[in-house]
Amino acid sequence: MPKTLTNKDHQFRSECSISRTLELVGDKWTLLIVRDLMWHGKHTYRELHDSVKKVPTNILSDRLRRLQSWGLVEREPYQERPVRYAYRLTEAGRALEPVLVQVMQWGHQFLGGGLNQPECAMNSRLEGASS
Repeated sequence: MPKTLTNKDHQFRSECSISRTLELVGDKWTLLIVRDLMWHGKHTYRELHDSVKKVPTNILSDRLRRLQSWGLVEREPYQERPVRYAYRLTEAGRALEPVLVQVMQWGHQFLGGGLNQPECAMNSRLEGASS
């Protein structure tokens, strides 16, 4: 059974699993950051900031901290002076992939398609494609 994610500094507003999940990843930017880490090969703050969607820097910093505090993302330094970090999804973060694919499929079906086909999304990390 997967490890339950916890954050001692957070009190959920609801016992509903959907509500709790949305508290973590339900804003406009979080799943796009996860998407970029998972499928677009973006791992540094600059790469994530320069993404097509142009997430504001204060929001990017906040979402990366939140994802780290919940154990969905980990960071490791890749440069010492100044210290700069590379971000990677943890097992729990990578487990969001089917959620991203389902959101993409729904968008294709009901919102007139998108850039890439949902059927290819789960293999895109290996092939270097994007969502």
